[in-house]
Amino acid sequence: MILGSFKPSSHALDGLSAFAPTHLTLHNYSGMLGRFDSSSTGYFGQFYLTSLIVSLVVVGGGLVVNSMAGYALARLRWRGRQAVLLSVIVLIILPFQAIAVPLYYMLNDLRNTYMVQFLPFIANAMAIYLFYTFFMGLPKEMEEAASIDGAGPWRTFVTIIVPMAKPAYATVTILTFLTSWSSFLWPVMMVDQPSVRPLPLEISVFQGQPPYDWGQIFAFGVLMVAPVLLVFLVFQRWFVSGVAASAVKG
Repeated sequence: MILGSFKPSSHALDGLSAFAPTHLTLHNYSGMLGRFDSSSTGYFGQFYLTSLIVSLVVVGGGLVVNSMAGYALARLRWRGRQAVLLSVIVLIILPFQAIAVPLYYMLNDLRNTYMVQFLPFIANAMAIYLFYTFFMGLPKEMEEAASIDGAGPWRTFVTIIVPMAKPAYATVTILTFLTSWSSFLWPVMMVDQPSVRPLPLEISVFQGQPPYDWGQIFAFGVLMVAPVLLVFLVFQRWFVSGVAASAVKG
């Protein structure tokens, strides 16, 4: 896809054998961006900004909400804890398609907004369970020492647990960003205005609009994948250790 995005459109599907330095061109990128230059088609920058805002809110809000929920399930003792944990596991198994229609009717008044694109996904069962399994494996001695020194649950969580849980936070950041950035089904159901249309929805529209230019489609795909690769490169130091720790401790 990367090679195809830099080839002339007539050679975009030729494969590696047709790639040579003399074939390099940025015309696919400029041509693709030029097709989004009006309010009717929308602007590529708007699509990018929408996906970025939605993904950052889902990731940022999710790290706060899901880590606190995971900590409450792993460390605090309260009535109904086991029932909530069982519900989290059930939600992991349950496909999104099973709850998409009820969510549609609940949030239909928020159609064509940023909020409807991130609100249902901040609380994430998989993220909660990853945090839960990670926190369950942490030694309790430091928390007990903090409690003796007078620290409450909030202070203990912020000053002791969060710094120790960097691998879990990195893992959840990558997985959540990837899921949010590539979300397609929910935007199809709730978004039809170009001004708030995310990238995954727009690339499906772009592929179906003539002229069918594979070089420009590849260029769109490269720009869409770039942020995911960037996030992974930033957090890869902790990603593998976080997945391994959560799996073993779970």
